[in-house]
Amino acid sequence: MFALVTPDVSFYRSFAESHREWGGVHQDGAGLFAGDDVTSPEGFDAWVRKLLDAENADGSGGIVPCTYRWIISGSQYVGAIAFRHYLTPALLNSGGHIGYGVRPSARGQGAASWALRLVCDRLAERGEPDRVLLTCDDANVASARTIERCGGELEDVRVGADGQPFRRYWIDLAGGSLDRAAR
Repeated sequence: MFALVTPDVSFYRSFAESHREWGGVHQDGAGLFAGDDVTSPEGFDAWVRKLLDAENADGSGGIVPCTYRWIISGSQYVGAIAFRHYLTPALLNSGGHIGYGVRPSARGQGAASWALRLVCDRLAERGEPDRVLLTCDDANVASARTIERCGGELEDVRVGADGQPFRRYWIDLAGGSLDRAAR
Protein backbone atom coordinates (compact mmCIF):
# COMPACT_ATOMS: atom_id res chain seq x y z
CA MET A 1 0.00 0.00 0.00
CA PHE A 2 1.04 3.60 -0.53
CA ALA A 3 1.83 6.26 2.05
CA LEU A 4 2.58 9.97 1.80
CA VAL A 5 5.65 11.05 3.73
CA THR A 6 7.72 14.17 4.24
CA PRO A 7 10.87 14.07 2.08
CA ASP A 8 13.63 12.29 3.99
CA VAL A 9 17.26 11.42 3.26
CA SER A 10 16.58 7.80 4.22
CA PHE A 11 15.09 7.37 0.72
CA TYR A 12 18.37 8.30 -1.00
CA ARG A 13 19.00 4.93 -2.70
CA SER A 14 15.39 4.44 -3.78
CA PHE A 15 15.16 8.02 -5.06
CA ALA A 16 18.43 7.55 -6.97
CA GLU A 17 16.91 4.50 -8.71
CA SER A 18 13.85 6.55 -9.63
CA HIS A 19 16.03 9.40 -10.86
CA ARG A 20 17.81 7.01 -13.22
CA GLU A 21 14.42 5.73 -14.47
CA TRP A 22 13.44 9.32 -15.31
CA GLY A 23 16.65 9.62 -17.30
CA GLY A 24 18.44 11.76 -14.73
CA VAL A 25 16.37 14.83 -15.54
CA HIS A 26 13.27 16.67 -14.36
CA GLN A 27 10.76 14.62 -12.35
CA ASP A 28 7.22 15.98 -12.25
CA GLY A 29 6.10 17.10 -8.79
CA ALA A 30 9.48 16.45 -7.16
CA GLY A 31 10.77 20.02 -6.96
CA LEU A 32 13.91 19.05 -8.84
CA PHE A 33 15.51 21.89 -10.76
CA ALA A 34 18.63 22.34 -12.89
CA GLY A 35 21.59 22.62 -10.57
CA ASP A 36 20.11 20.41 -7.85
CA ASP A 37 22.56 17.64 -7.00
CA VAL A 38 20.65 14.51 -6.07
CA THR A 39 23.36 12.05 -7.13
CA SER A 40 25.65 12.44 -4.12
CA PRO A 41 24.53 11.85 -0.51
CA GLU A 42 25.60 15.38 0.42
CA GLY A 43 23.78 16.96 -2.51
CA PHE A 44 20.69 14.87 -1.83
CA ASP A 45 20.71 15.99 1.81
CA ALA A 46 20.92 19.66 0.75
CA TRP A 47 18.10 19.17 -1.77
CA VAL A 48 15.84 17.51 0.81
CA ARG A 49 16.45 20.45 3.19
CA LYS A 50 15.51 22.81 0.34
CA LEU A 51 12.23 20.94 -0.20
CA LEU A 52 11.40 21.10 3.50
CA ASP A 53 12.24 24.82 3.64
CA ALA A 54 9.96 25.50 0.65
CA GLU A 55 6.89 24.96 2.81
CA ASN A 56 7.76 28.09 4.79
CA ALA A 57 8.99 30.27 1.92
CA ASP A 58 8.05 33.91 2.37
CA GLY A 59 7.13 34.48 -1.27
CA SER A 60 10.07 36.78 -1.95
CA GLY A 61 11.78 36.43 -5.28
CA GLY A 62 8.66 34.84 -6.77
CA ILE A 63 9.10 31.62 -4.76
CA VAL A 64 5.65 30.39 -3.76
CA PRO A 65 5.44 28.33 -0.56
CA CYS A 66 5.09 24.69 -1.55
CA THR A 67 4.48 21.50 0.41
CA TYR A 68 6.26 18.46 -0.99
CA ARG A 69 5.30 14.91 -0.10
CA TRP A 70 6.72 11.66 -1.36
CA ILE A 71 4.64 8.68 -2.33
CA ILE A 72 6.21 5.53 -0.94
CA SER A 73 5.45 1.84 -0.86
CA GLY A 74 7.24 0.21 2.06
CA SER A 75 10.77 1.59 1.91
CA GLN A 76 10.57 2.42 -1.81
CA TYR A 77 10.21 5.90 -3.27
CA VAL A 78 7.36 5.71 -5.81
CA GLY A 79 6.82 9.35 -6.70
CA ALA A 80 6.12 12.85 -5.48
CA ILE A 81 3.26 15.30 -5.16
CA ALA A 82 3.54 19.01 -4.47
CA PHE A 83 0.99 21.64 -3.43
CA ARG A 84 1.69 25.31 -4.10
CA HIS A 85 -0.04 27.36 -1.42
CA TYR A 86 -1.18 30.08 -3.83
CA LEU A 87 -0.89 30.97 -7.48
CA THR A 88 1.11 33.71 -9.13
CA PRO A 89 -0.13 34.93 -12.53
CA ALA A 90 2.32 32.53 -14.24
CA LEU A 91 1.15 29.57 -12.14
CA LEU A 92 -2.48 30.52 -12.77
CA ASN A 93 -1.79 30.35 -16.49
CA SER A 94 0.25 27.18 -16.74
CA GLY A 95 1.57 25.71 -13.50
CA GLY A 96 -1.33 25.16 -11.15
CA HIS A 97 -1.52 24.32 -7.46
CA ILE A 98 -0.65 20.64 -7.60
CA GLY A 99 1.98 18.72 -9.51
CA TYR A 100 2.79 15.04 -9.26
CA GLY A 101 4.86 12.35 -10.87
CA VAL A 102 5.34 8.61 -10.51
CA ARG A 103 8.54 6.77 -11.39
CA PRO A 104 8.20 4.88 -14.67
CA SER A 105 8.43 1.40 -13.10
CA ALA A 106 5.53 2.17 -10.73
CA ARG A 107 3.07 3.70 -13.19
CA GLY A 108 -0.32 2.13 -13.78
CA GLN A 109 -0.71 1.02 -10.15
CA GLY A 110 -2.91 3.90 -8.99
CA ALA A 111 -0.27 5.82 -7.02
CA ALA A 112 -0.96 9.18 -8.67
CA SER A 113 -4.75 8.94 -8.26
CA TRP A 114 -4.37 7.80 -4.67
CA ALA A 115 -1.98 10.66 -3.79
CA LEU A 116 -4.00 13.33 -5.61
CA ARG A 117 -7.23 12.25 -3.95
CA LEU A 118 -5.55 12.21 -0.51
CA VAL A 119 -4.04 15.68 -0.95
CA CYS A 120 -7.37 17.07 -2.17
CA ASP A 121 -9.21 15.45 0.74
CA ARG A 122 -6.75 17.02 3.20
CA LEU A 123 -7.09 20.44 1.57
CA ALA A 124 -10.91 20.14 1.62
CA GLU A 125 -10.76 19.36 5.35
CA ARG A 126 -8.72 22.54 5.91
CA GLY A 127 -11.32 24.54 4.02
CA GLU A 128 -8.93 26.38 1.76
CA PRO A 129 -8.45 26.86 -1.05
CA ASP A 130 -11.97 26.31 -2.40
CA ARG A 131 -10.59 24.80 -5.58
CA VAL A 132 -7.24 23.77 -7.02
CA LEU A 133 -5.79 24.07 -10.51
CA LEU A 134 -3.87 21.23 -12.15
CA THR A 135 -2.29 21.21 -15.58
CA CYS A 136 -0.93 18.47 -17.80
CA ASP A 137 0.40 18.13 -21.30
CA ASP A 138 -2.45 17.65 -23.76
CA ALA A 139 -0.83 14.42 -24.97
CA ASN A 140 -0.50 12.99 -21.43
CA VAL A 141 -3.65 10.87 -21.46
CA ALA A 142 -2.76 9.06 -18.22
CA SER A 143 -2.40 12.30 -16.27
CA ALA A 144 -5.62 13.73 -17.73
CA ARG A 145 -7.47 10.57 -16.66
CA THR A 146 -5.95 10.77 -13.18
CA ILE A 147 -7.12 14.36 -12.76
CA GLU A 148 -10.59 13.56 -14.15
CA ARG A 149 -10.92 10.52 -11.84
CA CYS A 150 -10.28 12.86 -8.92
CA GLY A 151 -13.02 15.29 -9.96
CA GLY A 152 -11.06 17.56 -12.30
CA GLU A 153 -13.14 19.55 -14.75
CA LEU A 154 -11.42 20.74 -17.91
CA GLU A 155 -11.46 24.53 -18.21
CA ASP A 156 -9.46 24.87 -21.41
CA VAL A 157 -6.49 23.83 -23.49
CA ARG A 158 -3.74 26.40 -24.00
CA VAL A 159 -0.46 26.55 -25.83
CA GLY A 160 2.64 26.87 -23.69
CA ALA A 161 5.78 28.92 -24.29
CA ASP A 162 7.30 25.78 -25.82
CA GLY A 163 4.51 25.69 -28.44
CA GLN A 164 2.96 22.54 -26.93
CA PRO A 165 -0.70 22.40 -25.86
CA PHE A 166 -1.56 21.74 -22.23
CA ARG A 167 -4.80 21.15 -20.35
CA ARG A 168 -6.03 23.17 -17.36
CA TYR A 169 -8.31 21.44 -14.86
CA TRP A 170 -10.02 22.67 -11.72
CA ILE A 171 -11.00 20.44 -8.81
CA ASP A 172 -13.71 21.99 -6.64
CA LEU A 173 -12.81 21.18 -3.03
CA ALA A 174 -15.69 23.04 -1.43
CA GLY A 175 -18.51 22.10 -3.79
CA GLY A 176 -18.30 18.35 -3.63
CA SER A 177 -16.59 17.38 -6.90
CA LEU A 178 -14.42 15.06 -4.81
CA ASP A 179 -17.56 13.38 -3.54
CA ARG A 180 -18.86 13.03 -7.09
CA ALA A 181 -15.57 11.61 -8.37
CA ALA A 182 -15.42 7.85 -8.64
CA ARG A 183 -13.60 6.46 -5.64
